[in-house]
Amino acid sequence: MTGIGRSATTRGASAAWIRVAVWALHLVIPLVALWLLVSQPRFDVHWEHHGAHFGLVLVTAVVNVVLAVLISRAAARRDDARLFLVSIAFVISAGFLGLHALATPQVILSGPNAGFVFATPVGLALASVLAAASSLELGQTGAARVRRLRTPLRVVVLVLLAAWGVLSLAGLPPLDRAIPPQDTAGPLRYAAFGATALYLYAALRYFGLHRRRPAVMLISITTAFVLLAEAMISVAYGRNWQASWWEWHLLMTAAFAFVAYSAYVQYVREGSPAGLFHGVALDRTIEQIRQDHAAALEEMATAMQRQAEGQVGEPVSRVATRLAARFNLTERQLEVLERGAGALGSERTQRQRLGGLVRIGRDARVIRDEAELLTRAMDIVADAFAPDRLTLALVGRDLSPAGAADADRDEALRSLEPVESPDGHRYLVPLDVKGHAAGVLEAKRTYAAFGEVDRSLLRSLGSQLSIVLENARLYHQLDGLFRSYMSPDVATALLADPSQAGLGGSIAEVSVLMADLRGFTPFAERTAPDQVVTMLNAYFGAAVPVILEQGGTIVQFVGDEVMAVFNAPVRQADHAARAARAGLRLQQATAQVAAGRDWPPFRVGVNSGPALVGNIGSAEMRNFTAIGDTTNLAARLQALAEPGEVVIGPITRELLGDRADLRPLGLVPVKGKSEPVAAFVLETLRG
Repeated sequence: MTGIGRSATTRGASAAWIRVAVWALHLVIPLVALWLLVSQPRFDVHWEHHGAHFGLVLVTAVVNVVLAVLISRAAARRDDARLFLVSIAFVISAGFLGLHALATPQVILSGPNAGFVFATPVGLALASVLAAASSLELGQTGAARVRRLRTPLRVVVLVLLAAWGVLSLAGLPPLDRAIPPQDTAGPLRYAAFGATALYLYAALRYFGLHRRRPAVMLISITTAFVLLAEAMISVAYGRNWQASWWEWHLLMTAAFAFVAYSAYVQYVREGSPAGLFHGVALDRTIEQIRQDHAAALEEMATAMQRQAEGQVGEPVSRVATRLAARFNLTERQLEVLERGAGALGSERTQRQRLGGLVRIGRDARVIRDEAELLTRAMDIVADAFAPDRLTLALVGRDLSPAGAADADRDEALRSLEPVESPDGHRYLVPLDVKGHAAGVLEAKRTYAAFGEVDRSLLRSLGSQLSIVLENARLYHQLDGLFRSYMSPDVATALLADPSQAGLGGSIAEVSVLMADLRGFTPFAERTAPDQVVTMLNAYFGAAVPVILEQGGTIVQFVGDEVMAVFNAPVRQADHAARAARAGLRLQQATAQVAAGRDWPPFRVGVNSGPALVGNIGSAEMRNFTAIGDTTNLAARLQALAEPGEVVIGPITRELLGDRADLRPLGLVPVKGKSEPVAAFVLETLRG
């Protein structure tokens, strides 16, 4: 990370912590005020105004009811367990707040009773349990359990509120009698401390959730729970109808008002209540919402793309109406969806086309025939650039025939610059190989003119195809040159796996063919050098195809001698038969070449057995060959052969079996061998 990046990150983190500190400071102020009122009773003034109390609490209860209804609808719409628990917490607090308001002295009842004193603390304490439960990240099993308890829980809450209301407002035991403040202090404090702990627990968990996936309603719920925790502390220490007592009413009102205000601000911003509380939902619900929105965006983008391309499909207007009804979208939100879908469709198209360019570039690295490589490239183009129709015409050999004379195509070839038709529906890009026109890429679109992004991509495609064409031709030239200096099998193996070019080798069962000219030295002494070269080229021109036809690997030419290996590097189960057949046909082919000329004849030796096969030489120069006793014996057998003969060793004879017609030479002494070796003249080979 650069210094500027680190500095920006540090400033961002500092600003975030400053905001958190300011937020926490605002929440600490009420506690400081409560401490001051409790520790300095002279400031804890008495103000008993029943009408103000009734109005304040009733308004708070109404706000709470509205929030509960909205959250309950969101929970039902998404079948979310967390939102359901939050909505029940708001229902309980709203219900008991309403009962507390109705029990205000001299409104319905003549005086205070236990229902008036305990309604709000009991309601907030019960709500704290649900608040803490809602803060848990429920798994699939836990969420399913909560959903099964929805109806029983609603029934219990309604029965509890109804029973409390009847007992309190009808003046029935045990809520009928007035309770002195000293008798309420203990129970209220126990309930308040427990509820405070639960609210703070819920607030901490929601704050952690907000840090992980920030949302306006998450921080609002967090703030509300902190304020309710402070309200419960005020309940424990407040004195009836004094400032400390009014403080918890104000804190409670502020908590729910803050949530209501945040919901209102978000509603104004979004124009719809449908997604107000999505940020509070469980992670599984959030992921499902994202998937639904992504699917809607894809559906809209597909419909818009089909319409733009003139394809048959569901009209965009109908898709928009259906999605608006499904997600309860406003006109403004629908406009945003359409813009996003348009951007997504464009991005998807460009990604598809860029992917095609990448695939073409990847294929260009593979050695293939030019026509095959370009055909493969145009198949990729047809898929990536659909429904546009792209064709390629090559100079001198059209993959897609040009047809009649075409002025635009001629202009593109002449200028080596793209040419666009007047209506913008046709775009031609020349293929440039080393400064010369090699072909033309033609793009046609029926439903609209090509835009600048389209033209840019087509130019990039033309450049990529030019590279493909140049690489194919260069590979072809190099491949031909490469194969002319070594056996095709070795060349193919090295091109497929260049690591095989390393020095060293391995033991393999091979058949080695050695051939040279009998009497070459005297012939060379009495013949002009150019005539000697002519003879060798004529001989080898006939011998090499015969060896290659049988799958042999020619490893070297030394003067008049040629050496070939069978069963390496390509494995051949019948390598002995291939080598023997190559020897016989070599004699036939060279005899035809030498007919009527005073040229020395070939003699051939073939031997089979183990040999070290690999690359011999140095880092600067190396040669693929086979070395060892098998190779040496092949050379000795070749020296034993008379002109026009093919002499084979004992292992080769054994591998050929009864297919070979042989003339035994008996046991012959061989240089480098302590024991004589059985040798055979191969006359014919069947099969």
